[in-house]
Amino acid sequence: MTASLHPDTVAVHGGRSDLEGLGVHALPIDLSTTNPLPDIERGGDSYEAMATGGRPPADGSMVYARLWNPTVARFEEALAELEHAEAAVAFASGMAAMTAVILAHTGATGARHVVAVRPLYGGTDHLLGSGLLGVETTYCHPDEVAAAVRPDTGLVVVETPANPTLDIADIADVVRQAGTVPVVVDNTFATPVLQNPIDLGAAMSLHSATKYLGGHSDVVGGFVATSRTDLAEHLSFTQNAVGAVPGPFDCYLAMRGVKTLAVRMDRHCRNARAVVEALSAHPAVRTVYYPGLADHPGHDVAARQMDDFGGMVSFTCQGGPEAARRVAAATRVFTLAESLGAVESLIEHPGAMTHAAAVGSALEVPDDLLRLSVGIESADDLVADLTAALDAASDAPVAPSAG
Repeated sequence: MTASLHPDTVAVHGGRSDLEGLGVHALPIDLSTTNPLPDIERGGDSYEAMATGGRPPADGSMVYARLWNPTVARFEEALAELEHAEAAVAFASGMAAMTAVILAHTGATGARHVVAVRPLYGGTDHLLGSGLLGVETTYCHPDEVAAAVRPDTGLVVVETPANPTLDIADIADVVRQAGTVPVVVDNTFATPVLQNPIDLGAAMSLHSATKYLGGHSDVVGGFVATSRTDLAEHLSFTQNAVGAVPGPFDCYLAMRGVKTLAVRMDRHCRNARAVVEALSAHPAVRTVYYPGLADHPGHDVAARQMDDFGGMVSFTCQGGPEAARRVAAATRVFTLAESLGAVESLIEHPGAMTHAAAVGSALEVPDDLLRLSVGIESADDLVADLTAALDAASDAPVAPSAG
């Protein structure tokens, strides 16, 4: 497979380089946790190679599934192709992937300082602030990265479009400001079909495969793609050392989802535009956050570095926090639930759900903000559902304030 192929084609055919010799068409699932070895010496060599971040030798000695599995390897190959990277390392979840990135690029170098560009997914904020990984974090806005970088900075973390306010960061500019410090971009919202951070200079592109890649709310996973050999080795070593490996069946399901990623993203984006148009015209909506809007602060950057604007939409309600809660409770096609990126549409209140840990901090999300993951249902049904919920919330009496 070559990088010159269209992403739609790569999504369907990626990860198939070893299938010709197997004589099968559908991707197989290898559930073996251990394999017979040709002899002790080659078994020892294989274990040492894979345990230190390498790949299995030519004779196929797998040794042990935590170190290498062919189904997982096919998933990694496909995702590397999609992200225009030389390698990808799969993990048991998106948070396992982020943890490995932080460990691999602060612990390995002794540079224990992380620059985190606001805003970020609540789980990433929580991890960085937990003290669990022994790092010090400086938060900044995208244009403040250069001032935040220190001699002991080991990593810059940025998410664009950002969760949940759809802020846009100029990836190439963040990379420029970071200098020699590696930049990891959480690319979950955009997906490799719409945005390729490595092409823009990022050292790594990270995803929660649970979201758009799997696409069906039935698998948890994560991955990191990179074209730097040293980073790939650090990530593979960390993956193996801490055991943050995905199971082969999870990778099979995620790969199955990836095959339809391009066509799903086309529908997600189209439906999101219809939803944004309806929200923008509704009197119960105060502000719509969507990078496809011409007045969005990051619109010009998003138009330059993305092929489309994605399926995520956020908005605030004129009636404030209580109205937002009423809207979230009133939808019928949109399911009130966390997560995102699946075929079905979801609605959530980040301040009370995914970003609850940030309440009272500088990272707090507005309490009247709702986040939509726009699915692939009929756009007419989605618009009608939101309109009915907004109308009902607008008609409800407003509770008197405590003051």
